[in-house]
Amino acid sequence: MTAFFALTTSLLWGLADFGGGLLTRRTPALTVVVVSQAVAAAVLGAIVVATGGWSEAGPRLWFAFAAGAVGPVALLCFYQALARGPMGVVSPLATLSVTVPVGVGLFLGERPGPLQFAGIAVAVAGVVLAGGPQLRGAAVQRRTILLTLVAALGFGAVFALIAEASTDVTGLFLALFVQRLTSVAVGAGALAVSVRRGGRAVPRSGFPWASLPALAFVGLADVAANGTYAIAARHGPVTVAAVLASLYPVVTALAARGFLRERLRTVQAAGAGLALVGTLLLATG
Repeated sequence: MTAFFALTTSLLWGLADFGGGLLTRRTPALTVVVVSQAVAAAVLGAIVVATGGWSEAGPRLWFAFAAGAVGPVALLCFYQALARGPMGVVSPLATLSVTVPVGVGLFLGERPGPLQFAGIAVAVAGVVLAGGPQLRGAAVQRRTILLTLVAALGFGAVFALIAEASTDVTGLFLALFVQRLTSVAVGAGALAVSVRRGGRAVPRSGFPWASLPALAFVGLADVAANGTYAIAARHGPVTVAAVLASLYPVVTALAARGFLRERLRTVQAAGAGLALVGTLLLATG
């Protein structure tokens, strides 16, 4: 069950990143984040009301609040790092986020077997390679590396926090709702500051209403991924769930290949293969 839900997480996050990447080509990144998260928050709010989720309110919601505050900051750092480039360095480096939940799992006493340790090493190596790391070229600015590491730390923190935010499915809906409301508030604040400094909230042609379904998909896929990850981490070792969930860059690369006809570099294809081998080792270990 852990492997199934963790791999579902990687699929949803990979597709959400692919969709978000396409949308930010035409719409400011902060606007994409705020609108997509607002749609997800509205849907989750309706689910919470329908299921009586408010009855599950308790101290664990502070974990959801923290995840919601950290998430937009991590995304903003990640987008800024990508803007400074090169993507071939930034994207693989961001996968270091997996070290946070894996470290938490080890700290809490989880001890994967030898086969699972091998699977973790192979899968992480595969994910890094699937990002198409840039092995040569101009030196990367120190600020770009710093932004990427902050983003990785933030993404990893969200992994760890959302896993602790609830103990049952009803409570999970409430936790995800609180997370999304917080994300919208933080993102909207950042967007307001950006506009005040001369940035744009929407393209010159106006709000892209035709993109609203795609924005909704990105937001809902992202929140569903958080939910499936929380379930995976609850039903099995966090160390395994985190690594399998971190395979989303492979999904993004394959989506670009399938929908945009982007050709995978040899190193990316090799990385996808290694990620698959690591997945099999983790699932069978």
